[in-house]
Amino acid sequence: MPRLLGIDIPNEKRIEAALPYVYGIGRPTASRILREANIDPDIRAGELTDDQLSAIVQVISANNLVIEGDLRRDIQSNLKRLQQIQSVRGLRHRKGLPVRGQRTKTNARTRKGKRRTVGASK
Repeated sequence: MPRLLGIDIPNEKRIEAALPYVYGIGRPTASRILREANIDPDIRAGELTDDQLSAIVQVISANNLVIEGDLRRDIQSNLKRLQQIQSVRGLRHRKGLPVRGQRTKTNARTRKGKRRTVGASK
């Protein structure tokens, strides 16, 4: 199983489909990375040579892509900042409600959790 920037990527998948296993790299970014590194996207990840792996790493570092732990840390600090300045988005994150203007009278069960009946007990 090849390691790419400290992350194991699956052997049997095409490299174009295996690169998105790295947090912060999606399908379009993976295609762009492979195009810049001159690597065939149909080659399996297990068949990559050390030179090809280092070329992929060089392209990622040359494009200043933020991935894995650094990206997670950035996202977490953005959420903390929104909560600290008490913006509407930050408050809704804190309360566990939908953040982007969705309705909550019905739906929103993923964010709100299991239904809790209020006021119907005797």
